[in-house]
Amino acid sequence: LQRIMSSITSRFPTRTILRSSQILSHFQRPQQSQQRKMTTFKLNTGATIPAVGFGTWQDKDAQEEAVSHALKAGFKHIDTAAIYGTEKMAGDEAIPKVDGKMQLEDVSYVDTYKAMEKVFKAGKAKAIGISNFSKAELEKLLKETSVVPAAHQFELHPWLQQKEFTEFHKSKGILVTAYSPFGNQNEIYDSGKNMGKLMDDPVLVEIGKKYDKTGAQIALAWGVTSGHSVIPKSKTPSRIASNLEGDFKLEAADMKKIDGMDKKLRFNDPSGSFGYKFYADLDGKK
Repeated sequence: LQRIMSSITSRFPTRTILRSSQILSHFQRPQQSQQRKMTTFKLNTGATIPAVGFGTWQDKDAQEEAVSHALKAGFKHIDTAAIYGTEKMAGDEAIPKVDGKMQLEDVSYVDTYKAMEKVFKAGKAKAIGISNFSKAELEKLLKETSVVPAAHQFELHPWLQQKEFTEFHKSKGILVTAYSPFGNQNEIYDSGKNMGKLMDDPVLVEIGKKYDKTGAQIALAWGVTSGHSVIPKSKTPSRIASNLEGDFKLEAADMKKIDGMDKKLRFNDPSGSFGYKFYADLDGKK
């Protein structure tokens, strides 16, 4: 597994994106997965990353088995982060063990990123990236560092499309990775409990009939067609495999229908928990 991001700080928590392109020989894949041609995106470093990844946030005790199911289903892009508390469990299934210690200090995100630049320039990482930055924070980072992030991971789905922000990333050559691609499906998001689920939105369900897909798969396909990688999470084998079926392109007319779904609804805002004001200048910030 090769890290795109390898550090977090207590002041500004970031996420880790992992790629596992050389470990799958240890697992017997289903014949269907062997034949599947996966969409990939080229990063600004020349490295590639699968469009559909597997998220490991929450459900700590279930991660080792869940990652095993994901690898067997054909996933090659596994997302994890130290702040999730699931890295060890995810790694137990997939990677050789390396002893080491991590200490969290009060370091600015710019200084943290500069340390990551050294890792990249030393050839120890194929790419480095960021997560949960506002536009102003990203502009500051680009001004004060020399390596443009290869990827930026943040909440993105048909109810929170952030068109202007994603276009800004494209202009800089930064791949957007969408976490929570199913919006308020996660039970931890209190703000989304008193409304219907994104994957049950009539627009997605109706489009799904055309492609013989579920609303959830259409939500993923929207991300892939938009040029973003997506990282749905699950611990249920059937749903893990089902999420890979969201790796396809939607027709322009269907994308236009989904464009009309944007409600600027942000479900993940940990500002209160971390004592740091996230997403200050972005859509969906209350």
